[in-house]
Amino acid sequence: MTTAEVLADITVGVHILALLYIGLGGFFAWWWPRSAFVHILFAIWGVAVNVFPIPCPLTALEDYFRGLQGLGPLPGGFNAYYIYDTVFPRSMLPLVAVVALGLVIFSYVGAYVRWKHRDSPSTHAIGQV
Repeated sequence: MTTAEVLADITVGVHILALLYIGLGGFFAWWWPRSAFVHILFAIWGVAVNVFPIPCPLTALEDYFRGLQGLGPLPGGFNAYYIYDTVFPRSMLPLVAVVALGLVIFSYVGAYVRWKHRDSPSTHAIGQV
């Protein structure tokens, strides 16, 4: 396995983690409220690269490593190559987008509720009746 292949594979892994963080990163804010700022940036970026003609730097990086191997760029981009019709059918994309948005909203409602009640004593603390 060449260095370019390894680096391309690592880039794919980082890309998958970034996509998971975009969808689920708001839940980190339940325990680490300051992480919300990082997640908001990721979420805005995730929406922007899918709505506007902005190239994703991780896709560009993988395309670079693919080029070093003599391969062309990802046909259709990262999502089209790895996710659509592999993880879920392309026809389910609107449903997946709604579910992802719902998860982000739910995660931030939960983060806000936890933040708002952060100083209240727990009713389930050891030794309390």
